[in-house]
Amino acid sequence: MIAAMVTVCCVIALGAALAASAPLLAAQPHTAAGSHGQHGAPAAQPPADHHAHRFDNAAELAKRFDDPARDAWQMPGRVIEILGLRPGQAVADIGAGTGYFSVRLASSAAAPTVYAVDVEAAMVDHLTKRVKREGLTTVTPVLAAADRPNLPAPVDLVLVVDTYHHIPNRVAYFTALKASLRPGGRLAIIDFRKDSPEGPPVQYRFTPEQIGAELAQAGFALEATHDFLPRQHFLIYRVAAPQLSDHH
Repeated sequence: MIAAMVTVCCVIALGAALAASAPLLAAQPHTAAGSHGQHGAPAAQPPADHHAHRFDNAAELAKRFDDPARDAWQMPGRVIEILGLRPGQAVADIGAGTGYFSVRLASSAAAPTVYAVDVEAAMVDHLTKRVKREGLTTVTPVLAAADRPNLPAPVDLVLVVDTYHHIPNRVAYFTALKASLRPGGRLAIIDFRKDSPEGPPVQYRFTPEQIGAELAQAGFALEATHDFLPRQHFLIYRVAAPQLSDHH
């Protein structure tokens, strides 16, 4: 992921909310971003470096990440419908993991070009074999670095599912990511709620305000919030309009 890439495995207001998130933000110098699969129950004692957790056993993880039972709470069809992609557009699925969303995006009515991005070489290898086996010619697996997705071309949408909490130095990461968005491009973040019955340890889950605060620093503005997912936030951002200086 992006531990399955930066996948399970997929955004943060200012002022008091940012201050409240300071302990989490300060604890970010981790090495790799995760994968948007399905976390198990939170551990009683989370690892000291949650972001460095590895997702390199692709065959085993596929049993969980691509479990049909996941559809009931992940609602991929409705998510893709809300994203409203159009023919000819391109999507980066960051933290693609075993391809749960990448495959569905490529098979949707818009049939976009999909870059299935993960930091784990084992995940990228799994994806490469999967897209060949399933004849998904519009999906390109991409091996990312911890600090950049290595996208081969600009995209109209970046989708980050269950992976946000794995990304180190998020403000810098998403600031740089803007260069990979086409004009009018969007960033969609889906990540676990604090009260989700599963997911990463609670201290590695974020409120929409925390996500919005970080992304505001990176130059993004919230466009839409969708609340139909039972376990996750679903937030859509665009690049913020430049601030005009008040010189007379």
